[in-house]
Amino acid sequence: MLLDMAKKSPLFAGKKKTSNEKILPTWKILIVDDEPDIHSVTKLALSRFKLDDRGLSFVNAYSGEQAKEVLKEHTDIAVAFVDVVMESDHAGLELVRWVRDDLKNKNVRIILRTGQPGQAPEEDVIVNYDINDYKAKAELDSRKLSTSMYSALRSYRDIMEIEAARLTQHKHRQGLEKVIEATSGLFELRTLHRFADGLLNQVAGLLNLQAETLLLTCNSIDAISGHVESSEIEVLAGTGKFENCGSEKIPESIYTLLNRALAEKQCLYVDNAFIGYFPTKTSKWINLLYVDGVNELSELDKKLIDIFAINVGVAFENLLLNQEVEDTQSELILRLGDVVESRSKEAANHVKRMAEYSYELAILAGLTEYQADLLKHASPMHDVGKISTPDAVLLKPGKLDDDEWKIMQQHPQIGYQILESSNRPILKAAATISLQHHEKYDGSGYPNGLKGDDIHIYARIVAIADVYDALTHKRCYKEAWALDDVLEEMKRCSGTHFDPHLLALFIDNIDIFERIKLHWQDVPSA
Repeated sequence: MLLDMAKKSPLFAGKKKTSNEKILPTWKILIVDDEPDIHSVTKLALSRFKLDDRGLSFVNAYSGEQAKEVLKEHTDIAVAFVDVVMESDHAGLELVRWVRDDLKNKNVRIILRTGQPGQAPEEDVIVNYDINDYKAKAELDSRKLSTSMYSALRSYRDIMEIEAARLTQHKHRQGLEKVIEATSGLFELRTLHRFADGLLNQVAGLLNLQAETLLLTCNSIDAISGHVESSEIEVLAGTGKFENCGSEKIPESIYTLLNRALAEKQCLYVDNAFIGYFPTKTSKWINLLYVDGVNELSELDKKLIDIFAINVGVAFENLLLNQEVEDTQSELILRLGDVVESRSKEAANHVKRMAEYSYELAILAGLTEYQADLLKHASPMHDVGKISTPDAVLLKPGKLDDDEWKIMQQHPQIGYQILESSNRPILKAAATISLQHHEKYDGSGYPNGLKGDDIHIYARIVAIADVYDALTHKRCYKEAWALDDVLEEMKRCSGTHFDPHLLALFIDNIDIFERIKLHWQDVPSA
């Protein structure tokens, strides 16, 4: 796909050189890939690329070990495209670790590429390896490759300018490390709210100041004219006097500065304030950062903020793209869960309550926000295998006979088979939950008789949430139970059906789960 796009794009059409054209040094690009065709396609796609009137020159390596020798010899590599799977399944990741930890090269911008995303899941790689971008080869057309190169080279260019100044000012190095530390941390914040709060904290730390700050967003369509009204701007986060501040409480003088940044499409340093301008290329939003009470900034501080702004733009972009993918997956999962719920005639909103119960219990159990959120979005698929269960079994009002019970017990394995081939974190978690949510803590469950901690904690949590919701709501085979009877029955099954530690957390905090149950009683089913 990349080759075809590169050939068709007018960006890469031939251009004649003039005799007066000044020849500037090229940006040196390293391609690390064991497939020669990838080298050729990458060079073709970027053959006419220029930044600051400087073209590209390419250095080739066909294995991780060969790349190490190249990087030792060429200390001025600006950007490295690194394949994950080469002489080993993780050769690219080992190379990244070597570059950052052993070679101590923090300057080269590393763009990880893979043709096998399942070998290195995106979330794990971004969090655990010091890379600057991560792309699947299948999604890299010439336009996206060019966009990635612009972002990487601009960061490298600005970093090298600061590195040059370091020879005379040691504090430059300290500032650069702050930028790298600040923006690398932002990649780990997976929700817009947490990202916004984290960004404001990082800005304060970067400038060593206790400033009043605001992070805002507006629709790029509204901003086309270069002016937006206060009603068209949403406050994402604030500190100091701006904490929990709505857009209607922001002074008009600040809106004037924000609109100036929108009109000029750049960051500003004016009136004792900094206004950050962070457009997102692949979404409709423009994000604005306002920092009040900033005294005169040195040129170094401004350069550090400029680099920070570039990296924040990339972080915003990745966050919004990932959020879009995950939101789409979550909606599909919820709708499929609703289909199973409707077919089995379970209580309305069963899967929605299950998701909320599971999230809250995960937080109580000490799981991270990311893990709890993943469980919340995956749990609605716990019974997806029931789509193959015959109505005569699924909807039978009385007790199932032995043959019918064997059919019913097949649904966890069927659900797992439906989901297991996906490499996406939500669906992988859903596959595990589907397979194990009927396992019991003492090993008497099905389909595999797993015991204790051999059962994934996601499945142990869902088992509690599922039984609680089933007992407290009417089903085709029973009436709803009173809460006291539910808790008595669940306590009786502690250590046999349920993880005793998780069940104790659940019962000790039963008010949380009762509030969720009452909330959904007033919400009509979809």
